[in-house]
Amino acid sequence: MTLKSSIVKKGSTRAAHRSLFYAMGYTPEELDKPMIGVVNAFNEIIPGHMHLRDIAEAAKTGIAAAGGMAVEFPAIGICDGIAMGHEGMKYPLPSRELIADSIEAVAAGHAFDGLVLIPNCDKIVPGMLMAAARLNIPCIVISGGPMMAGRYQGRDISVSLMFEAAGLFEAGKITAAELAAMEQSACPGCGSCAGLFTANTMNCLTEALGMALPGNGTIPAAQSGARRMLAKRTGSLVVDLVLREIKPRNIMTMEAFKNAIAVDMGIGGSSNTVLHLTAIANEAGIELPLPLFDQISAKTPYITKMSPGGSLHLQDLNEAGGISAVLKELSKHGIIHIDAMTVSGTLKERIQDAAIKRPDVIKTVEAPYRNTGGIAILKGNLAPEGAVVKESAVAEDMLQFRGRARVYDSEDAAIAAIIGKQVKDGDVVVIRYEGPKGGPGMREMLNPTAVIAGMGLKVALLTDGRFSGATRGACIGHVAPEAMDGGPIALIREGDIIDIDIPARSLKLDVSDEELAKRRTAWSQPKPKVSGGYLARYAKLVTSASKGAVLK
Repeated sequence: MTLKSSIVKKGSTRAAHRSLFYAMGYTPEELDKPMIGVVNAFNEIIPGHMHLRDIAEAAKTGIAAAGGMAVEFPAIGICDGIAMGHEGMKYPLPSRELIADSIEAVAAGHAFDGLVLIPNCDKIVPGMLMAAARLNIPCIVISGGPMMAGRYQGRDISVSLMFEAAGLFEAGKITAAELAAMEQSACPGCGSCAGLFTANTMNCLTEALGMALPGNGTIPAAQSGARRMLAKRTGSLVVDLVLREIKPRNIMTMEAFKNAIAVDMGIGGSSNTVLHLTAIANEAGIELPLPLFDQISAKTPYITKMSPGGSLHLQDLNEAGGISAVLKELSKHGIIHIDAMTVSGTLKERIQDAAIKRPDVIKTVEAPYRNTGGIAILKGNLAPEGAVVKESAVAEDMLQFRGRARVYDSEDAAIAAIIGKQVKDGDVVVIRYEGPKGGPGMREMLNPTAVIAGMGLKVALLTDGRFSGATRGACIGHVAPEAMDGGPIALIREGDIIDIDIPARSLKLDVSDEELAKRRTAWSQPKPKVSGGYLARYAKLVTSASKGAVLK
């Protein structure tokens, strides 16, 4: 086979190119080998990324051992937790597009033969998978692994409890000293935050998609030896993928995406995965309509109960057999396409020896926590294009809820009202103009939801923004069309009655069609919140959350 990188390394007209390689210390012998880009998202602002240099070095060792030439280059990343609750949260979702674009630019600009993708947290994982699907050169993912749970007063805790601790403190339920002690205990070291939040969900789904080796989503970062071994194997494997010309679109087929959705539903993953899987599929030329998520959810048993839906963490799922065990168990229900290709053979071959090792963590399909999946898609006159809720993290007595609308045109205004004790039991908090265009950037609403949980309020929350994977409760996001596009959420008035019925997949505003038509006539689009820079460009190009908030 002729290597793609030959275009920058071979022939007399590439003498200058070779001189530049020699300037960096590459040898003539290396230039005869497949050139593998190692995309390292290391930085010193994300706990999940601070150890990625070790993962990259191990991957490069594997590449060299298999006869490849490893070339490392960076990718950006934003810590959702540190960006949470202020203007910085406008940037994480838009950064997904920057990550995909920058990888495309470097990989295509230098004619790489293949890529090892090293992400760990939230938008970095889908951004890298979007680039893989777009470039369609052999690629494989090796993440940094999940953080271990922290320990406080004899129990496992994670960062999600710390967001709720703010509400506990504001409600006078804990002291400042207790809050400080919890802060020191919640996050014990490197890795993506310990619960089944967005980062860990996406890393688990790389296995279900077939784009990573078994264990990628669950082996803890703290088990550095195991992760380095996985990285070495990943590095070796990508060279084999190049030689066999196996590309992401050979792997990320419609069947693979259906497998990923089924695993997502079976483990009760983050609601953000609806955005990300849709966006990745879009790059692969595949459409994932929102109803498909609900169709798969309706027939997928919910078989794990991870934080924030339960008290278990990713280290427990790893001990229980990991995603391979989940896939094998779900396959018994006939909802997994076991003939789907992965980076290491078929899914059937991959899971043949998998087994549930901790029945307290992974239930059987015959005796699941619930017979339907963890995420629900709601529709109604309030969300004609749909809305998303993490049903597995909603208390039974909140699955059906009818309440008075408390309307806020920004997350900041809502938080001020909640902390100011203006929100009461029975209310439905509406936070709008926080969608992909309106935010812009579709901010996560972990701060208000966590404060609500900590204060013990029995309220629902509705937004055209989105929620952190750490969110729990009757929190409905991705309401589409968004307010900035004149969606019905823009027409809600203070005191309107909102009817939520999650089992019936219904989200309704108890206002007549005639009244809504009058309100629509009177509505005018507000001035954009951002007038310059990247976010202004993003707001002009981004599509609806129902389409994955991709750029057009």
